[in-house]
Amino acid sequence: MLSQETIDIIKSTVPVLEQHGKTITTVFYKNMFNEHPELLNIFNHANQSQGRQQTALANTVYAAAANIDNLGAIIPAVVQIAHKHRSLGITADQYPIVGYHLLGAIKEVLGDAATPEIIAAWGEAYGVIADAFIGIEKEMYDEAEQADGGWRTFKDFTIVDKVEESEVITSFYLKPVDVQNLPSYKPGQYITVKVQIPGEKYTLNRQYSLSQAENGEQFRISVKREDECEINGKVSVYLHRQANVGDTLEVSAPAGDFYLDTESTTPVTLISGGVGVTPMMAMFETIANTSPERPVAFLHSARTRKHQAFDTDIKRLAASMKDAKYAVLYSEEGDGFINRAFLEANVLQGGDVYVCGPTAFMQVVISELYAMGMPKEKVHFEFFGPAVQLELAHA
Repeated sequence: MLSQETIDIIKSTVPVLEQHGKTITTVFYKNMFNEHPELLNIFNHANQSQGRQQTALANTVYAAAANIDNLGAIIPAVVQIAHKHRSLGITADQYPIVGYHLLGAIKEVLGDAATPEIIAAWGEAYGVIADAFIGIEKEMYDEAEQADGGWRTFKDFTIVDKVEESEVITSFYLKPVDVQNLPSYKPGQYITVKVQIPGEKYTLNRQYSLSQAENGEQFRISVKREDECEINGKVSVYLHRQANVGDTLEVSAPAGDFYLDTESTTPVTLISGGVGVTPMMAMFETIANTSPERPVAFLHSARTRKHQAFDTDIKRLAASMKDAKYAVLYSEEGDGFINRAFLEANVLQGGDVYVCGPTAFMQVVISELYAMGMPKEKVHFEFFGPAVQLELAHA
């Protein structure tokens, strides 16, 4: 428990964090990686170069400060981040390193304004928050390891098939080298793939949604090929052009807090944009396999037919279900984008909505859902990469 004095000091820094948060986290990462370059084997370099990781951490630090007297309010964010940490193999002994450099960055950016009292208060607060992460992540590691067919961090998988789904998306079917059965996972969850690309100094990690319902024998990820000139495209281009059937990849156990509620029987609407279709495929196939009578609408937006993956599979699954609707818009073929009218005509009432796609896409769709009166607790969404603040319009 934090003292009232510490809480008051942390609260007093909220306006400063709102103004200087990203500067602090940018300095933090720079200094930490300078002293501990081995951590570059864990962190996503693309998110670093594009500032997404710095922004996400700044948002988290700000939220922690604003809710320091009620840390229970940020537990959902802690759990989401903890899932990512567990899937990346973050360990408890790395938290003191983070704490040292975070406090150092606060002092470096704020200068004399970062009084000894402020630094001491943040040191105490960081210890409490770090202990929460460490405890939650230990439970997650234990659960992953103790699951039937489970493991703790990474294990080797073989690429057993590679299927082109569209001009830009290719699926990779993965089986464990030790030929053990796979643990169950929730439709919508992801795995981390760790690769060592020839010529790259550091190991690169990427998290990909599992794009099919669980079957106990293999995982499927469906990867969009990014621009090879961009740092974000290194792993996707490597997988598309160099990874072949028979090659080995290191893979984490499934993780993530964005997944279909399979216990519910109420209607469900799946809304995806671009490669955001991948977790929806796992959800849609799971419904078809386990509760084909459940009302479901699958709404998708793609640039063109050539860019869309799984169109035939979605139609096949929909045909096997009692009450399934499938609607797709091709923005560059004259259909436009998903808007209020499209949502009002196609979203099923009285159920949950799951949204996944580019940030701009989600901002529009989620804002319109809220404006239509959809309760926030019924709208679930997933980011590819660090969670950022959605600028949502409220009607």
